[in-house]
Amino acid sequence: MNEPSVLDYVKSIFKSWSSFKDFLQAVFENRDTTEMDEFRELEELQPAAADAVITAAYGPWAVRLPWLALSVLILALAGQLLFEPPQQLYPVGVALYVISIALAVVVFSLKGWNITSLPGYERHLDSFTVRFLPFVLSLVFSAATFYVMSDNKFTILNVALWVLTALFHIFAFWASEPRRSSPMVESGDATSGKPKKAGILIRWALFAIVLGLAIFFGFHKLSTLPGDMTSDHAEKLLDVYDITQGKYSIFFTRNTGREPLQFYLTAFLAQWFGVSFLSLKISTALMGMLSLIYIYLLGRELGGERIAFLAVLFAAIGCWPVLIDRIGLRFAYYPPFTAAALYYFIRGLRLQRRNEFILAGIALGIGLNGYSPMRIVPFMLLVFFIVYYLHLKDAQSRKQALVWFGLLAFTAWIFVIPLARYALENPASFGQRAISRLGTTERPFPGPIWLIFIQNVWVGIKTFNWYSGNTWTFTLPSRPALDVISGALFIIGVLAVIFRYIRNRNWQDIMLLLAIPLLQLPSTLSLAFPDENPALNRMSAAFVPVFILVGIGLDTILNSFSNGQAQQDTENKKRFTSWQPVFAVVLPLALFSASLFNNYNLIFNQYETQYKLSNWNTRDMGVLMKDFIDKGGSPDQAWIIPYPFWADTRLPLFWAGAVYRGESAITPDLLPATVPLPGAKLFLFNLEDSATMQTLQTLYPNGVLTMYQTEIPSKNFYIFRVGALE
Repeated sequence: MNEPSVLDYVKSIFKSWSSFKDFLQAVFENRDTTEMDEFRELEELQPAAADAVITAAYGPWAVRLPWLALSVLILALAGQLLFEPPQQLYPVGVALYVISIALAVVVFSLKGWNITSLPGYERHLDSFTVRFLPFVLSLVFSAATFYVMSDNKFTILNVALWVLTALFHIFAFWASEPRRSSPMVESGDATSGKPKKAGILIRWALFAIVLGLAIFFGFHKLSTLPGDMTSDHAEKLLDVYDITQGKYSIFFTRNTGREPLQFYLTAFLAQWFGVSFLSLKISTALMGMLSLIYIYLLGRELGGERIAFLAVLFAAIGCWPVLIDRIGLRFAYYPPFTAAALYYFIRGLRLQRRNEFILAGIALGIGLNGYSPMRIVPFMLLVFFIVYYLHLKDAQSRKQALVWFGLLAFTAWIFVIPLARYALENPASFGQRAISRLGTTERPFPGPIWLIFIQNVWVGIKTFNWYSGNTWTFTLPSRPALDVISGALFIIGVLAVIFRYIRNRNWQDIMLLLAIPLLQLPSTLSLAFPDENPALNRMSAAFVPVFILVGIGLDTILNSFSNGQAQQDTENKKRFTSWQPVFAVVLPLALFSASLFNNYNLIFNQYETQYKLSNWNTRDMGVLMKDFIDKGGSPDQAWIIPYPFWADTRLPLFWAGAVYRGESAITPDLLPATVPLPGAKLFLFNLEDSATMQTLQTLYPNGVLTMYQTEIPSKNFYIFRVGALE
């Protein structure tokens, strides 16, 4: 018989309803589809025998349906639905969740949960070899780098020394490891790669779907959603502008101080998109894509490929991560590097490979240059190391673990040398923001510290399913951080991981559960300002373990369809009933579709409307100023008169392309000084500022007053023009 081709493989899937069901079963049982009976029969049997499919006699419907597992899901969905605004029935929702959790415990006690196992361990002895000369050079260059990283300034010299330090350090400790076989060689046919190639094509098709959704939710309408900037954006763009003018700071001191990573990436993007809001948003949207990559890798490390796929699928469309990635602020720099550090750390412990700890240190070090809450991640990794250490039983493994953790910390240090030097020279500036929330530098504690912290932790626990705060810039106020589907699956995922730990005592499960409250600490430690908790931006990295748990939750439900539900046929092979594989496809598709449409509405309808209503339309002001300049008006003679609780007068300049001015404001007392200036003039002021209107009409009796009207009447403002432009 000839070797089967890819076409034979496809034909074997669709040759009959039974073969198509078996293909669906293989996909949703997370098995290799090339190992299906139908395909093996093509290789092993005669054509006549290949068409003969043995069917089994099955019992009643009620016996086959995994009622208990589905009941857990249905009750969780019903409970989560009652936490949705506007009519939030919290007591009933909590009651339904309690029943769902109790039923899940019953299912677990009856051994009804088929929870996906963690990947297997490997054991290797590290020789602790180090390349001596590169190691010595890395130490010398690191000392030199720390010395020359002074005056809060990057120079060609200190950056060159920094790069050499990193290169020599990595080369000194990087271990040579044998190359692993490709998946096709490991699981494909020894004589033909075609079957495996077909499976890879299907896998890549699924990845393409996820990628398409991620790109759509991350970049669709990015230039207009969100449409206008806030004062925080002005601070960031001024820092980016400084870089384009040759001011290369290590730590940017505006607005209580900021780490440099976003500003340098945005300055790079500004070559094509200008020093603009769009440049900021593209930089954070790219970080969102990086987050998804490491959510997938971490999900695969903590359960397998199907869990990873499901986690990324829900994270790609999730309102919380999408809004964090679209807002254009540094919040998006917290999740990807946290996920990367956690992935390499856990993978290194499981495979006992030194190189993974070097990569974890690199991810941690780079991340510490991104967003201040990342400073909690070294503490989190220390806690995780203790968890792992307590699970070890032999001295050799403990010795290796200590060395590896030290290597991770040393590597991270290499990548934070510039910030460390700045922190040594300016400790107050470096820690100002964190200390102001954790301590009493700005206000006294509003109550006993221990009580505030307990209350903050409780509020943090409620964030995902109950209440996520009232910050309109990147949150939909008074609703959970997760949508109905993701919220319910998250709770099921938490239960599944708890059950898995009870059954197997794997340290990875403890880490996954602890990651959430630990990554929330930048928000829950806001002791002086507890009203700022929950802050989805400061706990943004928590969505990494949250969506992995969402994936585990749905994976566990899907596993219930193959957990002792089918009888055995005459060949002693387990087969699904006629409806089970179809239901195993329809259920996740239905859940994902509901989540997709819900999140689309939250992001592109509710959030867009909310943002327009809450923010001032500085884009409109900037467009008017740009039109004035383009028609020949002087950029220095287009002004905005400030008014309490109105627009940030720096922002229109970015829309107008006149950022070099820094400030477009002119106070009312300085208006008379504009009269002697020649040429056309443009004044923009608030509708309620009757005093400015009277002053301008007195100074310029021939001036023209008009009202700029927008789709939101409360955002209208006055335009006062002096002199004609061609």
